[in-house]
Amino acid sequence: MRKEFDEQLKEMQVKLIKMGSVCEEAIDLCVKMLHGEAEGSGNMVSRFEFETDGLEREIESICMKLLLLQQPVAKDLRAISAALRMISDLERIGDQADDIAELAPHIARGSHSKLHIDAMAKMASKMVTGSIDAYVKQDLALAQDIQKQDDIVDGLFDKVKDELMVLIEKKGVSAEEALDYIMTAKYFERIADHAVNVAEWVEYSITGFHKKYDIKESL
Repeated sequence: MRKEFDEQLKEMQVKLIKMGSVCEEAIDLCVKMLHGEAEGSGNMVSRFEFETDGLEREIESICMKLLLLQQPVAKDLRAISAALRMISDLERIGDQADDIAELAPHIARGSHSKLHIDAMAKMASKMVTGSIDAYVKQDLALAQDIQKQDDIVDGLFDKVKDELMVLIEKKGVSAEEALDYIMTAKYFERIADHAVNVAEWVEYSITGFHKKYDIKESL
């Protein structure tokens, strides 16, 4: 019975890592598109988003079987509960990457395409990668560090807004362009938020503690 449980748990973890990897690929492709590279790759990002949806369903199915048939406790239960939460955030990251891909061609053509959006994109991508690495390695310090990095992304988002205000006042950007820029920046800010959520659930899976939900389990 334990061998079967361990095999299913391993399958769940492999699929979760794959889901994170697909999200990373989608974000990286979006960043290239913002620079005018990988033109016509929007469909590829959409395929990535479709793949994350499928993996979410597969992982959810495995988790429910483990919960209903194996009745796990302690650390095993936390690992499964955390995975169910994490896949929801990873699925949303896939959705937001798809949203960015739709705006990317307009951003790439703009004369003010960089602003601080580049820095936001790189930071958000780093946070997603780091949150998955923390899960794979069960690295508590890395999971906690990812959570702290959210302040950096929030600060960059504020800079983008300030830069756009200056450009609008100087008529250096149209209202339509400004909207594309601010929406793109907002999507990256949300991706970073989801990466933080993943990192928080990694921390919970290791420690039994989750500050947002006031959960503190004895190990």
